[in-house]
Amino acid sequence: MELIKRELIYLWYYTDIQLRQLFIYWLIGILIGSFISVFAKDKIHKIMSETNEKKWGLFGIVPACILGIISPLCMYGTIPIAASFAKKGMREDYIASFCMASMLLNPQLIIYSMALGNKMVVIRIVCCIFCGIVAGLLVYIFYHKNNKKYFDFSKFDEKVKSRDTDNNIFIRYLKNVFRNIKATGPYFFIGIILSSLLQIHVPEDMMINLFGGNKAWGVLMAATIGVPLYVCGGGTIPLLRDWLRRGMSMGAATSFMITGPATKITNLGALKICLGLKNFLIYIIYILIFSLLSGVIVNLIV
Repeated sequence: MELIKRELIYLWYYTDIQLRQLFIYWLIGILIGSFISVFAKDKIHKIMSETNEKKWGLFGIVPACILGIISPLCMYGTIPIAASFAKKGMREDYIASFCMASMLLNPQLIIYSMALGNKMVVIRIVCCIFCGIVAGLLVYIFYHKNNKKYFDFSKFDEKVKSRDTDNNIFIRYLKNVFRNIKATGPYFFIGIILSSLLQIHVPEDMMINLFGGNKAWGVLMAATIGVPLYVCGGGTIPLLRDWLRRGMSMGAATSFMITGPATKITNLGALKICLGLKNFLIYIIYILIFSLLSGVIVNLIV
């Protein structure tokens, strides 16, 4: 009983510290994410549709990528929107850039990431933008120029039923906030508890050997564990914050933040349907290579 009591005291101590430090980022992220979802989502998608009409050529992948980042939809919400873009004749390199960026980052996750420090937020945003742009460039080079198809949206229903339908704007916003809390809250608190347990039981030297020290090895390890461990962006922030504090290199954290959302099981399920096996495998290879290169470059620069 004494052992259990001591464990609970330690767990409460570390959990309380993290809640005091991270809760405000989670709350602000939800409030801003819901605001964009309720009041700006349709405008963002309208601007994306108009991008194709402005005849920007290859340079259009840049605004497509940025619009993907500020879009608040999850991947299963993004794919039907992308299918409607394709039906209207939008270029596939634009769609690839939009979907890639949308999967990696959104306004809510940017706010969450502020808990990792300003430098890490900037690195995450820059790497995600480059990942989206390079994805669009590759689709242009290997598919658009050769008149080949990368996406197949035939199995997706293009009609997206919005849940933000209440006539009262304030009630509509509150309902979205509640859904956001319900969707991200459990993962956020699980992440804090896991981080607390790691702080109690895992020696700091072990974390340095795993993610620091040999920086190339740390990047590889982070890219690898990002595949099975990443479930929700908010849930991984407490873990990343603890790992960075205990010696994880910024490059390793960058690699984790790319492979994690890009290979999240729900995202992979959506992508497998609209890519087919061959293009799906190409996508996986691209993500692994890009995440490893990004991690190594960040370690060399920072």
